[in-house]
Amino acid sequence: MPFQTHRLPNGLQLIGETIPSSRSVSVGFYVKTGSRDETPPESGVSHFLEHMLFKGTPRRTALDVNRDFDRIGAAYNAYTSEEITAYYAAVLPEYLPTAVDILADILRPSLRDDDFTTEKNVILEEIKMYDDQPGSMAWDNAKRIYYGSHRLGNSILGTTESVTALTRDLMHDYFGRRYVTPNILVSVAGQFDWPEFVTLLEQVTATWPTGSGVRTGLISHAGPGGVHAVTKEGTSQEHVLCLASSVPAESMLRYSATTLAIAVGDDSGSRLHWQLVDPGHVESASCGVDASQACGLLGTSYSCDPESAQANLDIVRKVLGAVQKQNITAEELTQAKNKIASRVVRSSERASGRMRAIAGSWLYNNEYSDPDLELARYDAVSLDSIRDYLNQHPIDALTVVGYGPVESLK
Repeated sequence: MPFQTHRLPNGLQLIGETIPSSRSVSVGFYVKTGSRDETPPESGVSHFLEHMLFKGTPRRTALDVNRDFDRIGAAYNAYTSEEITAYYAAVLPEYLPTAVDILADILRPSLRDDDFTTEKNVILEEIKMYDDQPGSMAWDNAKRIYYGSHRLGNSILGTTESVTALTRDLMHDYFGRRYVTPNILVSVAGQFDWPEFVTLLEQVTATWPTGSGVRTGLISHAGPGGVHAVTKEGTSQEHVLCLASSVPAESMLRYSATTLAIAVGDDSGSRLHWQLVDPGHVESASCGVDASQACGLLGTSYSCDPESAQANLDIVRKVLGAVQKQNITAEELTQAKNKIASRVVRSSERASGRMRAIAGSWLYNNEYSDPDLELARYDAVSLDSIRDYLNQHPIDALTVVGYGPVESLK
């Protein structure tokens, strides 16, 4: 699968992987901005801005944006995270120029006052809906407690207070600082012609502003430790998160960390599955790595009846303590690596999967990683490399956060 890269004179970075056998093509504009780039008065602006980009441009109304995507049969969407705001579409190859034109157009939004006021009410309703989702709120509160004043603890949605106070001028200023060409990556994968794609992007982004968009606050962080309870009346389950420090996205130990997490807490066949889910102690349990720039965490979580929250926490501590002391087994390592290999290969068979994969690799490590390289790196994970990871980031050095009706855990 040939890979190409090119930086336009205006600073916009383009990457692409051609897949001759593909019958579709996916393209995404990745803006390197998210909740970690917001100051307290800006809390929630990245996600709010994502909404505003679909409200119209000097060339298109909001109706036109959706109608033009629908006319070409596009599967399109956007999302905001702590570090990225992405806008993407998957189309038949002949409609790639139209999809690029629409995406590039919405990245130069009108940001009209009337639309801002209307969409603010939509965001405020979304925050209320989010507050009714205990699993999501548990993660938000756990992240806030774990990160403290570190900007990775910022809420993606913001709060009712911060969004209410947000002004259109503040959003416009944020947009001007963050949505600049050196801070945007365009990723494409599937069936397309690379020279034509480069020419197309040169045309549709010729007037885009340049700037720095440099991210600050790139420092590591370890949680405060201890046990914290966030009481939420009216919830039927207790959600418990056990957070430990982990590697940043730039570290090669991320492959060992991911393999370890799957062995400990995958949704089937893992230690937590056999110790908690299979016996019926909890509804669900998982373990995963959340790797960001300069910082990362490994999170173990479960949800259960409030009455059994403490007993299940004791089991989790026992499982993690045993792994920290004895490592995982050779059999668990092989099983985890087989699961990862299957997921990497299956994802690589879709143009959208490759578009996302090459974007992530470039955004965090400024490199191209094809499926063969990813498979080789995971294959190289050993019990020794996992021990190295555990020595640097003890899996049982926890900050525990409970969210639900339980008033205290120990």
